[in-house]
Amino acid sequence: MPTLTEHLRQSSETLARMAAQAGPAEEMAEKICRALQAGQKVVMFGNGGSAADAQHFAAELVGRFEKERPALPAIALTTDTSVLTAIANDYASDQIFARQVQALVQPGDVVVAISTSGNSRNVLEGVREARQKKAWTVGLTGGTGGKLKDAVDLCVCVPSPRTAHIQECHIALIHAICALVDEAFLAAIA
Repeated sequence: MPTLTEHLRQSSETLARMAAQAGPAEEMAEKICRALQAGQKVVMFGNGGSAADAQHFAAELVGRFEKERPALPAIALTTDTSVLTAIANDYASDQIFARQVQALVQPGDVVVAISTSGNSRNVLEGVREARQKKAWTVGLTGGTGGKLKDAVDLCVCVPSPRTAHIQECHIALIHAICALVDEAFLAAIA
């Protein structure tokens, strides 16, 4: 069992490896900024801790991150328990995101699929539907990227096999992207 210090050291090493290969994350940030500036929305989803990350990401865009700017259209498909349970009951649990994507996503929207393994069936189904809706898809994943790597337009893959470190890096990436969104919208206002 690693000590607290060892866990933090490994986490910081994962972040450093991610920073050294940040090109895909920078492309993700640019695409999100352009889509939001064009009046499109960002839709995100995932399971468990990734669901929480999706909600956190949406909250930072709709509310604010660090600077005051207009509210931006973003929605996490992980929050409406009535919708989630109705879809799981009436269809199947692997359809909980796909059905919502079918209802809410428009061409040109950005869909962010979050899965540490890259193999969550309901996340993959949501991406499949988003591609049919002509949304731009990005996967936030880790390890080898799993099936999600080949299912999305862009994959941002954290170079770690450990779920904890992947999730820590995902939230750092989300915050970095939100900081860039803040700057893009404040520059447009100035």
